Amino acid sequence: MMKDEFTFKQFTIKQNRCAMKVGTDGVLLGAWAKGGRRILDIGTGTGLIALIMAQRFPKAIVESIDIEENACEQAEENFLNSPFSDRLQVFHTPLQKFQPELQYDAIVCNPPYFVNSLKTPDTKRAIARHTDALSFNNLFHHSKRLLKPEGELSIIIPVENLEDILAESYFSGFFTKKKIWVKTTRDKREKRLLLAFSKRNTETEELHVSLLEEHNIKSEWYKKLTDDFYL
Repeated sequence: MMKDEFTFKQFTIKQNRCAMKVGTDGVLLGAWAKGGRRILDIGTGTGLIALIMAQRFPKAIVESIDIEENACEQAEENFLNSPFSDRLQVFHTPLQKFQPELQYDAIVCNPPYFVNSLKTPDTKRAIARHTDALSFNNLFHHSKRLLKPEGELSIIIPVENLEDILAESYFSGFFTKKKIWVKTTRDKREKRLLLAFSKRNTETEELHVSLLEEHNIKSEWYKKLTDDFYL
């Protein structure tokens, strides 16, 4: 059974009211993504990624949005109980209607990734996991509107969604800047991709990594990336 509280080195995540719980994907994205002075977390859930970004970038203002009211309340609770509470804010709004006064240096999103698949009976979990409420097209279209010209959008997706993601990014005027292929262990297939996009056409940096070495020991890449967060 999933526990209702998850403790990191500098903050604690309560997740009793949130459909999507703390997972490796969120930690990876938050620990890897580019930051800046103004950061937006789309579909914040518990607020995990926003909190990691706030820890990594001590001068950043981190704003987050979610369409699920309970998620927003949970994120706000986690923000208020953190050392970064004065730099974190959550808005209960869909991305399509979000109208901030200023653009962002960086946008992060662990997007819904089940396209045209059977939905779970749990409405909140379905919203968090399915692309109906936030299509890939909407993600890129509105990220372009919200990002500064030199800004960067960072996401994590299952490998099987890569073709759809790259097509939508291209049509929205984004270029792939970084591509990190992630496998659990060396003998497994890559299951996740960390992707960074920018509005400027640059050469794509590409890397293949694994999270664990033999005997389930963290790889150097994974350890270095997450050491400031995991206890």
